[in-house]
Amino acid sequence: MLNEERRREILELLRNDGRVLVRDLSKRFRTSLITIRKDLESLHHQGMLERTHGGALPIRTGALQDQTLREKERLHRQEKMRIAAAALRMIRPGQVIILDSGTTTTAIARGCRHMRSLTVITNATNIAAELADSSVEVILTGGSLRKSSFSLVGPLAEESLRKLNADVLFLAVDGFDVGYGLSTPNQLEARVNRAMSESARRTVVVCDSSKFGRRSLSLIMDVSAVHETITDRGIPKHDLKALREAEVEVTLV
Repeated sequence: MLNEERRREILELLRNDGRVLVRDLSKRFRTSLITIRKDLESLHHQGMLERTHGGALPIRTGALQDQTLREKERLHRQEKMRIAAAALRMIRPGQVIILDSGTTTTAIARGCRHMRSLTVITNATNIAAELADSSVEVILTGGSLRKSSFSLVGPLAEESLRKLNADVLFLAVDGFDVGYGLSTPNQLEARVNRAMSESARRTVVVCDSSKFGRRSLSLIMDVSAVHETITDRGIPKHDLKALREAEVEVTLV
């Protein structure tokens, strides 16, 4: 395989998976670690990817970027499935949980379909549809529809959440900067997420490791409001250490 062919395939893998690792690429292309590192360095200097220790990530976009749910579904699929499985193990019969909009929370919703004595509060119309023919009691917040994320936002959504109480909120985020807090590109979504956290006894952030170190436009809440985080083992070590120092429980999958 020519260098350019291999590098094009690396970029395609990066688009599909959300990150690539040197050791995995070495095995896939049956070439040395040194060769793969040279490939990644070359692509980095061309502005095609962001080089990281042990691999590479897509080029970071601005704080205003707001990907659609369908675009997000293609990224980090395996990590999201493992995170959802860990979240499902936390749910008990008789609980009321809140699921905000997102691909990881949608995976959690699919796992809830056959649970009994469970109530799900959500602002995500696609999650409500996932659970419509299940044994789960569904409460939809109401509000104005954001078509890119299938979520309901605005004063109606916020007001309905203030009148409800839940055991656990499973919150998906676009950015998780341990020093800054949790963030999302949309201001109305951030307000709804804050109302969700205020309505729940426990806030659990569910996000893959690519979200760490990122800041989106709108701050949702400080890290001090988070009780637990479920993420994959690709989380930067300094972020893992900072979370534990902040007394946030961390589950790695």
